[in-house]
Amino acid sequence: MTWRMPAETDPHERTWMAFPRPGLTLGDDTASAEEAYAAWTAVAHAVAEFEPVTMVVDPIERERAARMLSSAITRVEAPLDDYWMRDMGATFVVDDDRPGVLGAVDWIFNGWGAPAWSTWAHDREIGRFTAEGAEAELVSSMLVNEGGAIHVDGEGTVLVTETVQLDPGRNPYADKARIETELARTIGATKVIWFPRGLTRDYEDFGTRGHVDMFATIPSPGTLLIHEQPNAEHPDHAVMRGLREFVAETTDAAGRSWNIVDIPGPSAVRDDEGFVDWNYVNHLVVNGGVIACGYGDERADAAARDILSSVYPGRTVVTVDARPILARGGGIHCITQQQPAVPSDSSRGARSGERGASAGERTEIPRTSDEP
Repeated sequence: MTWRMPAETDPHERTWMAFPRPGLTLGDDTASAEEAYAAWTAVAHAVAEFEPVTMVVDPIERERAARMLSSAITRVEAPLDDYWMRDMGATFVVDDDRPGVLGAVDWIFNGWGAPAWSTWAHDREIGRFTAEGAEAELVSSMLVNEGGAIHVDGEGTVLVTETVQLDPGRNPYADKARIETELARTIGATKVIWFPRGLTRDYEDFGTRGHVDMFATIPSPGTLLIHEQPNAEHPDHAVMRGLREFVAETTDAAGRSWNIVDIPGPSAVRDDEGFVDWNYVNHLVVNGGVIACGYGDERADAAARDILSSVYPGRTVVTVDARPILARGGGIHCITQQQPAVPSDSSRGARSGERGASAGERTEIPRTSDEP
């Protein structure tokens, strides 16, 4: 069998998310917590205007989730440590030789490289949990990886960063050749673009150490959308110039030179913690739309919508205030994970999304292993 990760622009069956729960990311006061609950809920409702959403809810947040989420959102329960679904959930793949078959890559998740502050005993199980919920074939991997650390074009190209996949806290014994072999086996990668690093803030205590979905994505084969930091005072001004120069010398899996489209960040340079990593690259493509990060900067948000509309023609771009999400370490792409649509066939019967819980229903999907 040959697994392939479809482009994010391919049709989706649904989007998976996880509902916030108390912990380090949530905040230590009521106002901060409510801000997080509201931000995640706003993204879920924006996505639900375009496609089904399944929200994983920790049992301790059952009542709040029922109160805040509309009946359009399907709720399923599982214990959580955190709620960055892109990183802890399965990466969904298809097998072009077996129409109707959905696969789910279960990477090893260790809290973004096992930093001292992170816990992941529950989150490491969510890959298998979402795989079972989607009724997908499990594709187990020994690679420590997160969904936010890869971007694909659906035709064999994958973007990664050296500081994530080669991170000693993640894969201390791996080299590029071994990682490329595993990416070929699990997601069908035939050309790996190794960015040397990510954004500056991503290397602080609560960062991922270089997730690619914060600065580059592939809106269509041969086209690269890349973050631009216009303000020379920001360290990412130089970082992004260097990354742009690097990638301009590469080609995709088909041998094409990149058509590079720059998307400038908002005017804000700092927040209370230092230099921001605010960007418009960290968006989610959905059926017929794009859910974009907004930063309360009317001019920059509008300019970003125009650029996103140009690289995703025919899709409606919706902006959701992402500042509470970025303040906690990621963006809209980081808290969502798309499940691609696959054709029905006689061996599977109805599509997985139609066999699951109806919208708004709370279900519990059994774990595939004992609780840690």
